[in-house]
Amino acid sequence: MSIDIDPLREADGITVTDHIENTQFEVYTDRPVDPRRRPESNHYFPVDASVAVETGAIEIPRVAVVETRGGDGALLTHGDCYEMPDGIYHVGINPAPTKLYLTFESGFSVSTTDRTTRIDLDTPGTVGLGFRSLHQTPAGTITTPTDPESLMDAVSLLGSALQTTSPERSFPTLRGHPPLIEPAEEFRVPERVEPVESGVRIVVPPEYRYLYPVVSLAYYFAADVVPGDAPRIEGDGWTYPLEPGFEERTARVLRQSFHMDCLARTEGFYPVDLHERETTDLDLDWKRLYNLPLAERLGEYLEVPFEDIKPELPQWTLTTDVRPDPENVEMLPFVAGELSIVRSPETVTPVDDDGGVGVGFFGGADRSPSAATRREVPVGGVAPDGGALGDALGDAEFVRGGASAGAESMADTSAGTTRGADASAERGAVSAQTEFVRPEPVDTVEHAWVGDGVPLDANKATLDAYHRRLEAGRVEQSRISVLVVCNDEQMREEGNVADLYGLRDMVQFDIEVRHDLTRAELRETLESDVDFLHYIGHVDDRGMQCADSYLDLTDEDLEIGVSAFLLNACQSYQQGEALVHRGSRGGIVTLSDVANSPATTLGRIIARLMNSGFNLRTALHVAKRELITGHQYIVVGDGGTTICQSRSGIAPVVQLAKSDDGLYSMEIDSYPNGPYGVGTMTTPNVDTINSSYYVPSHIHMDSASKESINQFVELETLPIFLEEKLTWSDRVEL
Repeated sequence: MSIDIDPLREADGITVTDHIENTQFEVYTDRPVDPRRRPESNHYFPVDASVAVETGAIEIPRVAVVETRGGDGALLTHGDCYEMPDGIYHVGINPAPTKLYLTFESGFSVSTTDRTTRIDLDTPGTVGLGFRSLHQTPAGTITTPTDPESLMDAVSLLGSALQTTSPERSFPTLRGHPPLIEPAEEFRVPERVEPVESGVRIVVPPEYRYLYPVVSLAYYFAADVVPGDAPRIEGDGWTYPLEPGFEERTARVLRQSFHMDCLARTEGFYPVDLHERETTDLDLDWKRLYNLPLAERLGEYLEVPFEDIKPELPQWTLTTDVRPDPENVEMLPFVAGELSIVRSPETVTPVDDDGGVGVGFFGGADRSPSAATRREVPVGGVAPDGGALGDALGDAEFVRGGASAGAESMADTSAGTTRGADASAERGAVSAQTEFVRPEPVDTVEHAWVGDGVPLDANKATLDAYHRRLEAGRVEQSRISVLVVCNDEQMREEGNVADLYGLRDMVQFDIEVRHDLTRAELRETLESDVDFLHYIGHVDDRGMQCADSYLDLTDEDLEIGVSAFLLNACQSYQQGEALVHRGSRGGIVTLSDVANSPATTLGRIIARLMNSGFNLRTALHVAKRELITGHQYIVVGDGGTTICQSRSGIAPVVQLAKSDDGLYSMEIDSYPNGPYGVGTMTTPNVDTINSSYYVPSHIHMDSASKESINQFVELETLPIFLEEKLTWSDRVEL
């Protein structure tokens, strides 16, 4: 059983622990309860665990929407404040760390405060509570030869994970994880992987560069992928060409069809007031579209010119570059499951040492030590807008990139501290085995890279990390462990980040700070069961600096127990990559020397974001908005890794600007996060917002009062850009 349900010790109610997702939350009652198991089939929607309690009220410590269905499952109403007469009801409460359903026979009322949602029964009695983990696992593994035509048969089965072909599959909980793909000499399909007959066909030439970009479409449309000359999508009686501009048109189809499904699904089980439905100016019969078979509905979607809906489309979250090589086939189910836009670049631009004209701090294999330690150009390199990073840091900062032991070194001054060790004048800027590549820019919020090379400004995604996402099993404790290791006296200021972890209601953290670990102690630490490691110190070619020596993770035979990490040290990429290969899910690392002051600031930002439930990729995205030096960092491994769940499930980022009339313009960017993936529905708790939005979303209000903003930001700890400067909801002063 992945979910444990136990009575609370210090209050009336129960505590619910999902051991797969590592989440825990409390449900309160108006009297002491003794939960007893009951059949999961008593609930309208499927659940993993079910109990019954005797109570007159149910309360959860978060603001939520309560959805009420009758005994037959028909949706009656939803909201956060209403009353219902006597009857038999199935009630859903969302968001919650697991899917949460109630069933009872009584009239009731729903009420909310600024922090809680409460259901009061007119007649106390038996209430059934059902819980379903948001964790998703594949039904099995398809084995296949890796030639393109054989692989097409495997990709055609990705859509077998869909739990429906209706527009409701735009909800992440109704898509399911695609089956895995594994190279083999023979094509074999597990019994549990059954094809879905959607009537959609995707025709592409039998080449990796054409096959890889359509994997998300094949999954979402449950489409058959077949070989042909002209790339196109076909249904009964219609054809949609995918050229010219194959990859761009493929991305457009994904965005357009998904958007229109989110609009059409309001005609089904969830008839909510969806903002995007109101603002998308299309004269379509959505009810008729909702009831059409998938292929016929898709054909009508694609008759709508993309330019007609483009203004209403949110910025898509993720683009993944998958190099067109057979060794990357195992990554395809994971990429498709994230509904990523996929590109398959045949060529890639290498990053060479160009004397600071182009990249600056990113060195190549032939970079000389003197250039690494005493160059006159800013070690911060060149910013994305073409300006030098050193210009943004100031002269006292940009000389920190070299840390040689010579007289020219500034490592012995507080102004010149770097995160690289100062003992080796021979080391270059990067290892000779490291090849940096520069992927083409993306229009999405996040960017991942699958293939050889270390990508600038993109998540280096790896197969072993994605497999560990699926292998997350039962944990022995529900508390979240954070270990802060500071191995340098001059960097003790960043060690105070321990104060930023654990600033959460209803989430239990074990936080430990350790200083000056020896080689043996650091080795033991890395092998221990830690949810997040925040390392502060020095890294160079010899490994991670310890009090007595160095620990090189690329040479050591370690079984890593650390789940996620931030290695806030110079050139920590290779050590971080080794952590992932040896057991971690993912982490944030550096590609260059990093100056101490901005590194400290970035470390504190990442600490707060991870504490708030953000995943690694989104956390780094937010940090880059605040610090230009954030472009010296990338994510390695599974960029979707979190250490806890955000209070609202998704990852919201707020931007505020004061108007002349004393009011504020407020923008909320909501990013998918963990189980709350693309298509999740969200309703901001702001008194002027009456509609729901689908995630990812950009919500804009021109005239928000100080009172309504304060009420909203008090609900959870949020990053807020106030007049373009990053602050936090528990510190903001309007």
